[in-house]
Amino acid sequence: MQATNQAILARMESPVALIPQLAAHLVAAGGKRLRPLLTLATAKLCGYEGERQISLAACVEFIHTATLLHDDVVDESTLRRGFASANAVFGNKASVLVGDFLFARAFQLMVEDGSLEVLRILCSASATIAEGEVLQLTTQNDLSTTEEKYFEVIRGKTAALFAAACEVGGVIADCPAEQCAALYRFGMDLGMAFQLVDDALDYSAVQAELGKTVGDDFREGKLTYPVLVAIAAAQGEEQAFWMRTIEQGEQTEADLPAALELIRKYDATARTIARAEQFIDSACAALDGFPESEMRTALIDVARYTTARRF
Repeated sequence: MQATNQAILARMESPVALIPQLAAHLVAAGGKRLRPLLTLATAKLCGYEGERQISLAACVEFIHTATLLHDDVVDESTLRRGFASANAVFGNKASVLVGDFLFARAFQLMVEDGSLEVLRILCSASATIAEGEVLQLTTQNDLSTTEEKYFEVIRGKTAALFAAACEVGGVIADCPAEQCAALYRFGMDLGMAFQLVDDALDYSAVQAELGKTVGDDFREGKLTYPVLVAIAAAQGEEQAFWMRTIEQGEQTEADLPAALELIRKYDATARTIARAEQFIDSACAALDGFPESEMRTALIDVARYTTARRF
């Protein structure tokens, strides 16, 4: 991971001073580096002993960071990991363009790796992420959004990169196709659980712990899993409340506390975490085909931690 961090810092360099300055702002804010960690861990799980996983882990992080920069502009977010977001500090135009730069850097790293299969996996994930974000836009403020559509959104915008990050670890280790497919399933299910927990935290965590403004999803009219649970159980005036605040976008300062109360009333966050735990069980089962090892245990521990985290 230390080598990966060094690779990330080296590839952020540019003679255009604003690029490393803005990118460093986001990197300095921390983050779990979970996606690149998965690439490093799955490569080791599969017995890979080279160094390709380092640059590919950096590539995965660049894809992720680029999407964060773009997402914060789209969502008009002012906080990221507890710090002012890049768009709040540097403006929307700079954030979008530096996001484009990081995407380009990611593709340079893919090409340098030289594997068409790795290129296919990461290119496909990049396209799927964009599709997931656009799909989320189409479901925003739409109370007819189904659970299936919600899962389609998070499968694209979040889980696809988790799956790709895991799969490339097996590919560079020349794992059999069934093991690469198992790593893909592990990453996909882990990513689904990760986003479910993220959506639950938006209605349950305190701002200082979460590192972003609590209730952002509500204010933006996003139909996340906790809201879908509460809407499905809504009665009488509660249905009118969701229609006004989410579908019509008419909100007052009193509406977020009211929404939080409805989320609590129907145990929506706990039910969201429970659904995430089902995905984690599936993710861990995907690793059954790998022999017991320290790295397999570590990957299962990371997966189990996903539903225990509170920020």
